Amino acid sequence: MSPGSPNPPSSHVSLPVLGMSCAACARTIELTLSDTPGVETADVNFATGRAVVTFDAARVGVGDLVQAVRDVGYDVIDTRDVAGGAAADAGSVAAVDAVGDLERQAHEAAYRDLRRRLAVAVCLTTPLMIVSMGHLRFPGADLLQLALALPVVAYSGAPFYRGAWKSVRHRAADMNTLIAVGTGVAFGYSVMVALAPGWLAGALPAHHGAESLSLDVYFEVSTAIIALVLLGRLLEARARGRTSEAIRRLVGLQPRTARVLVDGREVEIMASAVKVGHLVVVRPGERIPVDGDVADGASAVDESMLTGESLPVDKAAGARVFGGSVNTTGSFTFRATRVGRDTTLQQIIRLVQEAQASRAPIARLADVISGYFTPTVISLAIATFVIWFDLLPAGARFTPALISFVAVMIIACPCAMGLATPTAILVGTGRGAEKGILIRGGAILERAGQITTVVLDKTGTITVGRPEVTDIVGVGGTTTDELLALAASAEHRSEHPLAAAIVRAARERDLAPGQAERFEAIPGRGIVCLVGGRQVAIGNETLMRERGVDVGPARRAMDELARSAKTVMIVAVSRAGSAEGSALSVAGLVGLADTPRPESAQALARLKAMGFHLVMMTGDNSATAEAIARQVAPSGEIDRIMAGVLPGRKAEAVKALQAEGRVVAMVGDGINDAPALAQADIGIAVGSGTDVAIEAADITLMRNDLNGVAEAILLSRRTLAVIRQNLFWAFFYNVLGIPLAAGALYPFTGWLLNPMVAAAAMSCSSVSVLANSLRLRRV
Repeated sequence: MSPGSPNPPSSHVSLPVLGMSCAACARTIELTLSDTPGVETADVNFATGRAVVTFDAARVGVGDLVQAVRDVGYDVIDTRDVAGGAAADAGSVAAVDAVGDLERQAHEAAYRDLRRRLAVAVCLTTPLMIVSMGHLRFPGADLLQLALALPVVAYSGAPFYRGAWKSVRHRAADMNTLIAVGTGVAFGYSVMVALAPGWLAGALPAHHGAESLSLDVYFEVSTAIIALVLLGRLLEARARGRTSEAIRRLVGLQPRTARVLVDGREVEIMASAVKVGHLVVVRPGERIPVDGDVADGASAVDESMLTGESLPVDKAAGARVFGGSVNTTGSFTFRATRVGRDTTLQQIIRLVQEAQASRAPIARLADVISGYFTPTVISLAIATFVIWFDLLPAGARFTPALISFVAVMIIACPCAMGLATPTAILVGTGRGAEKGILIRGGAILERAGQITTVVLDKTGTITVGRPEVTDIVGVGGTTTDELLALAASAEHRSEHPLAAAIVRAARERDLAPGQAERFEAIPGRGIVCLVGGRQVAIGNETLMRERGVDVGPARRAMDELARSAKTVMIVAVSRAGSAEGSALSVAGLVGLADTPRPESAQALARLKAMGFHLVMMTGDNSATAEAIARQVAPSGEIDRIMAGVLPGRKAEAVKALQAEGRVVAMVGDGINDAPALAQADIGIAVGSGTDVAIEAADITLMRNDLNGVAEAILLSRRTLAVIRQNLFWAFFYNVLGIPLAAGALYPFTGWLLNPMVAAAAMSCSSVSVLANSLRLRRV
């Protein structure tokens, strides 16, 4: 590389990781990847089972990353080995589908394995509990309990012991370590009691009081803990499956096949084989395979998968259609413009996957604590055993010390802390995608929840972004329909936006424009032409003055429209049957303006009710801005108007608001407002997510509805609230549970936390965090 040349762009890969059982596992993998030479950043998400790595491809390859994860005892679905082998494009639709299929198969296999192990544990633990808890004493009772417990420990508990051994080999500790040590100690001691009670009693020094052992077995403790933890994992796996339903639904929208026209014949091919330029045929009820433009035919298309809006959208020649949307009524042919990973649907899937794999800054503390939690808990458990064994009387020391040791090991598993943030982000971003709200990740969610000021660009955001006819004023007996038909006939050949608005208004009234002759466009003034043999002039007051038209009869109406910040088009016409060049007289006025969106007033009122400081920003003059403000904020919902702000200055205006200590959300169209969107704490693009904004904005609203701004911020607030609730209960649970498990109440009440209760509580804590996160599906 030559001196001064830019650094090559970083590469990114998302690796599906198998075998993680807790947040400490994710922490171990993350540290391993981060320490790999060439890796810039590594984020491992326990909830999604994904490792997102940014790396320098010149120094390290995907194969090296995969091997690094496998070296610490976990498996990876290598994206290079699917969809055609190592040479395949790992980002292609086929590769994404193949990896998704392998992930689902792995998760389903793991779920079935959990269910089998749990069934064995429950079937054998039930009679074991009856014998033990019923204090049934008969010859060979201990050996019977051993026979019942051994398959549970050896088969049902095998994943815990394998995971613990794997961690020890790599000088780490995780949830498996806690469960394996806790149940292993109880089981090992019970085996010695069952097989060699005399040797065990004589092995202790006399002053320790052999009678303190009471020669009781605790097989039911170890097997019940294994059964309860397996049950918790089963419920957790099911709940985690529900959190990712949004992604699965989005992936399922992509049809597998498409019909293309080849030499005039319809040929069915794989959707992944469609190329740009192919003519694709879509029949009623079918999903559209790729993005494109309608070439022939018309229909109504359900685009709710993109926008969250359930009403079908009419499509005719030239209209854009999107892959994954559903054709409802008619058939049409369209020309493919974006295929494979470039389609809007694939962009959305990619964006949501990246968002779900990300973490909010609030999660960093939980990640760090989870990583160091297990060694601390093992130390606390050992200290608990030593303290009770040393302090209690010789005749009653071993049982309380052992029970407290096992209970501390089991109750302190940090799963709930590890799941607190990623599950909420998973559900929140998935729910947003279902409603046409694309949120870029956990950090965006957290910042969006802190917004104090919302800045809204006027043109294209508060307003529709194009001129519309608002007023038609006839003069001298001319009716409004006559005036509009005359104006549309004259403007029919013009490409000016104001002309297009007049023609559009005439068509909405079913007024067919006539033919214009001798058309002349006069820049900065208007047009002159012949319509039906009559001379017609349409334009501003300067044009009328140059043509000798007396505008006095229309002066009052002109002033009224001007005060409302509307553009006034004066229509002058010669008398019927008069010769060309005859005097023109005013026939009427057409008022045009960039009108507010129908939902703008409601959306602004909603944002104001949520407590935001609202700012309207526009490049128009103050009179126009204030006129729009009066329409959309009749009760003064807009706190500040920034008028005359040129596009290049919008970012500076946002910066000035931030200098006042405000947390600013900028709402714009995602294209000409890009600098301001980037400068704001949160950039929200409305209705243009199919193009630039999907890559540029922090939050993209896929439908042209300003209400989505409030919905996006509300979703962010709710998600952040759920994260805080999850973290509080996870921390509170451990802060309260560990002292109880250590026997803090024993000196006062003689009560010890049964390790089986600790196992049930530990499992319930993880499931409760997941259940709390799933509430976001109803937002």
